Amino acid sequence: MQLDSGAVAEGRITRVTDFGAFIQFENGETGLVHISQIAHSFVRNIHDHVREGDSIEVKVLGRDERGRLDLSIKELLEEPEEVPRPRAIGRQSPQFEAKLRSFMRDAKERTTTGGPKKPGSSGGGKRKK
Repeated sequence: MQLDSGAVAEGRITRVTDFGAFIQFENGETGLVHISQIAHSFVRNIHDHVREGDSIEVKVLGRDERGRLDLSIKELLEEPEEVPRPRAIGRQSPQFEAKLRSFMRDAKERTTTGGPKKPGSSGGGKRKK
């Protein structure tokens, strides 16, 4: 079996990591399906999609500079009409926004003036004896 770019082949998942799944083929070659090539949607946990020992059909995307196989599962899946996006974080409460602005303003003053002035100090200089 020749595994060239564009070929579709079935292999067995030998190892699953946080960044992808390693697939071994009948001819003994092993390739990687990167986590970004698992599904069209955002994959937070690869273990929700693949399991070690599963047989799976993959598409060969090519080989990297070291000759290792670069594989994809999502290239064989029908693309959804609209790719779901990760949820955006909503706006914070107005009170939080006001506190954050105040904090940022104070932090900027501290960094530009060298820190807060203590009550009763005249701003530095040497003491007279």
